[in-house]
Amino acid sequence: MLTVLFVMLAEVLIFLPSIARFREDYLLSRLERAQIASLALLVTDEMIAEDVEAELLANAGVYNVALRRDQARELVLSSPIPEPVHRSYDLRDPGAAELIVDALRQLTDPVPRVIRVIGEPVRDAGLLIEVTMGSESLRAAMIDYGLRILWLSAVISVVTALLLFLAVQRLMVTPIKRVVRAMQLYAEAPEDTRRIISPTSRVRELNEAETALQSLQNDLTGALRQKERLAQLGAAVAKISHDLRNILATAQLFADRMEASEDPGVKRAAPKIVGAISRAVNLCETTLAFGRAQEPPPRLERVRLAAIVNDVVDAERLAAGDEDISFAEDVPAGLMLRADPEQLHRVLTNLIRNARQAILASGNPGEIAIRAEEDDAAWTIHVTDTGPGLPPKAREHLFRPFQGGTRKGGSGLGLAISVELIRGHGGALVLRRSDATGTEFEIRLPKSEAVLFAQDHKVS
Repeated sequence: MLTVLFVMLAEVLIFLPSIARFREDYLLSRLERAQIASLALLVTDEMIAEDVEAELLANAGVYNVALRRDQARELVLSSPIPEPVHRSYDLRDPGAAELIVDALRQLTDPVPRVIRVIGEPVRDAGLLIEVTMGSESLRAAMIDYGLRILWLSAVISVVTALLLFLAVQRLMVTPIKRVVRAMQLYAEAPEDTRRIISPTSRVRELNEAETALQSLQNDLTGALRQKERLAQLGAAVAKISHDLRNILATAQLFADRMEASEDPGVKRAAPKIVGAISRAVNLCETTLAFGRAQEPPPRLERVRLAAIVNDVVDAERLAAGDEDISFAEDVPAGLMLRADPEQLHRVLTNLIRNARQAILASGNPGEIAIRAEEDDAAWTIHVTDTGPGLPPKAREHLFRPFQGGTRKGGSGLGLAISVELIRGHGGALVLRRSDATGTEFEIRLPKSEAVLFAQDHKVS
């Protein structure tokens, strides 16, 4: 339908100059016929009979014929005019716009008129020829010509539309349907590589679309396979870690007894065995914790931060033993915040334990400081240490599981779990700085109920 409409619009633009040209040719033919009719008088000086003159005018289709020869205007043929001349048209040097306007005026005026037409005689038979004629025959011929143009345009439009429809169906619609069908089939079983589309379209744009879709399907299929394998691997690792943790727990009991032995060789080997078993147990526990599909949503309640910090610091102070590590707590005693106390305890334990282990690994004395503050929007907790700072590789993948380990033998799961727990509160855990003077982490928990409510629904 659009093709028919556009072709008809193009035909309208072509019709205007065409109908103007047809009208001009029609009037010029009348002038030529009138000139031929006047030759009967030019070859003789005698008057012709009235019936012969009337027949000549009728054959020419005019009322009067006037010639201008040698600067003298002469009425060669004449007959009574039914009404005064309505309009005169000069065809000696008309402009295109003038011809189109005159043609439209003639075509839209249904009233019969008497018009005067002026032109140049053919074969230089004079200076000017002028005729008067009726407009009804001209208008009838123009309408007949316009109808023929209309029917021809309609036929051309329908044929063009049909050919274009068939071409679009073959070149565009069918390949697009094929792409859509390929997408539907692929969506049913994205792991099946046989359902990945193969570009075959000869249209460049469609071929590019098929190529892009093929690349996307290849990437997605590979990602799904990798995800499935990782899921299976994760389930296997979780099962192994669970059983291994139980075995190591028994080994740890015997290792503790070995420390009480008086044998010098046993005394030297026991601490190393105990340390190795402890690291293995810790790895199993963190792997099991991370292997869960997701952490449970936080149970938010009003808690006193100072009590949680004291509990974590006391445990880490005992773990530090005689090492030269000091702990500083700058937490207002009355500071209450909204959080899950168990999850917040785990996060602070991870951060402070990492700081303690970093200082121990440096072999230098150090300090771990915990500071808290609040404003109108959030509660903020800073955990700072004076350790050697994080290596560049650890900073690049800090919160990624199994990649952000900050010490030798670490799994890199502690920070990944911590950031997930804080995100469940609607907050953020970020690394503020890490250089040769130490490291600072910041926990920010929002006070906004809307943020907490939205995040709680997202997690749950």
